[in-house]
Order: sequence, then structure tokens, then C-alpha cells
Amino acid sequence: MATIRTAKAHWEGSLMEGAGQVALESSGIGTYDVTWASRANEANGKTSPEELIAAAHSTCFSMALSHALAGAGNAPESIDTSAEVSFQPGEGITGIKLSVNGKVPGLTAEQFAEFAEQAKKNCPVSQALAATPITLDVNFTA
Repeated sequence: MATIRTAKAHWEGSLMEGAGQVALESSGIGTYDVTWASRANEANGKTSPEELIAAAHSTCFSMALSHALAGAGNAPESIDTSAEVSFQPGEGITGIKLSVNGKVPGLTAEQFAEFAEQAKKNCPVSQALAATPITLDVNFTA
């Protein structure tokens, strides 16, 4: 049976002058303010759809990479992933850059990079965002 997660958004006013909130309903961990300005310019303490996508993608990628490494007998000591989601008004989301730093005893940097590429390709969020160019920077500590 599929797991379902929910979020809810409320918006008032026009795009440029209005404001809204997004609530993470499934977890109940919070409600966050959002405005067009926080999306197109500086965040100023507010979130955006792109920041939420970056959070989802960096987490999903880290989980997929950890799972693949452990399945091959090389459980990681640590994986740190950041995601940068580029948004261009009028064009939409134009790219995603994943950056991963892993510490995995028993692997070479080349082996880790291969696992990272596979995780980029196979994590469910990457697959959902396949229409967007996704790049990957890999750093490794043995």
C-alpha cells in the first residue's frame, strides 16, 4: 500500500502583492510563510516551492545513496547532501544541483562517485523531476 504525505497551501491576494502559507500536514512539524518576493528574490525568513523541492531532493538522494551503499556491504559513516534548485521567473525551475560529501570506509572515490550517480538516477524525487536538468558534484572521504 502506498504511503501518502500531505501539505496544504493557503494564498490570499494577487501573485505579486499577496502572501500565503504552506503547512506540512502529515508530519505536523510546521506552517511556513511564502510570498512571491521570497520565491523570486531574497527569502527574508519565508520559504518557496523551490526550497521545499531542494529539501525533498537532498533527503531522498541521501537515503537512496545510503541504501545502495549498505546493500553493497559498505554502509556509510556519513552522507551530507545539499540541493540548489534554480528558479527563473517566466521560465520556471531551470536546474537542480546536488552536492554530496560522503565518508564511506572501504570504497574508493571512483566507486563512491558511481554509487552517487546511480542514486541521482534512481531516487524517487530525481525520477519525478526528470524533466529538469540535474547535476551532481561528489566529494569523498575514505
